[in-house]
Amino acid sequence: MLLEQRAADERTAATTRPALVAISHGTSSPIGQRAVASLVSAVAVARGELVVSGGFVDVQQPDVEATLDSLDGDTPAIVVPLLLSAGYHVHVDLRDELAVAGRPTALTAALGPDDRLVTVLRRRLVESGLRPGDGVVLACAGSSDARAVADCHEMGARLSAVLGVTVRVGFISAASPRLAEAVELERATSDRVVVSTYLLAPGYFDDLAHSTAADVATPPLLAAGQAPPPELVELVIDRYEAGSSAF
Repeated sequence: MLLEQRAADERTAATTRPALVAISHGTSSPIGQRAVASLVSAVAVARGELVVSGGFVDVQQPDVEATLDSLDGDTPAIVVPLLLSAGYHVHVDLRDELAVAGRPTALTAALGPDDRLVTVLRRRLVESGLRPGDGVVLACAGSSDARAVADCHEMGARLSAVLGVTVRVGFISAASPRLAEAVELERATSDRVVVSTYLLAPGYFDDLAHSTAADVATPPLLAAGQAPPPELVELVIDRYEAGSSAF
């Protein structure tokens, strides 16, 4: 009887846990949309006892407000930004949305910087044929927010430590040096240049990362047609668990 009661208590605790609301940037690319959706689905499968919802801060629907409003009653929500660095969307947009959410909420850190992302980046480089002596440029989306830019440089430093080579950081927009310039700078000292694509999913920015004069550009963290890396699934769940301390 005690075991049955304990099991019932555990089920009740699970069903009353805050929802995990995964908010990504959004993209007009159908391939990118499917890739991000596969990550949210993988998180839901891994944590079947949780309510897991996905929404977007830009481009796609449902937006943050609609995603939160879709939750039952006043269910608490832990919002996990599926963003690789903490810029304006995290520090302003999401905080403003949660301030008027009408339910208990918590906002977690962005996905990066994190060593698990470095693991995926390294794997993509190896799969793409990285050779000894190659110059490596980390391709980041870019931001006008200095905190997001700092996050990208931190990821460059972490990747450099793992690879044992200097990794140059280049930005696709909003920050310097621009990716094309970073590739050319690396070309001056390396016969072959490889772009490590530090983007979440396929889309417009990924296309730009592949359009430079680099010899090779890796797929993004969520590669088209592949299951989400387990490191990414684990990272989203860990961010959620860290946010649980707010309740």
